[in-house]
Amino acid sequence: MTHPVFTFDTTHHALWAEEVAQQAGIPVEVIPAPPAAKARCNLAVALLPEDVERLSDELRAQGVPFGVHG
Repeated sequence: MTHPVFTFDTTHHALWAEEVAQQAGIPVEVIPAPPAAKARCNLAVALLPEDVERLSDELRAQGVPFGVHG
């Protein structure tokens, strides 16, 4: 089973997203961005499907630009 990943334009955004997730208590893992995602940054954040909406809301509230793949 493939878990969704959040992709970013910069490494800064990926690490910022990880920090936002940690502060919100959302378990994530920073991983290499999958080639199919065609992300500009080589890092992505993996998480469980049930946490996608919650992390999306948190990132938008903090102004972190992101995309979702998978």
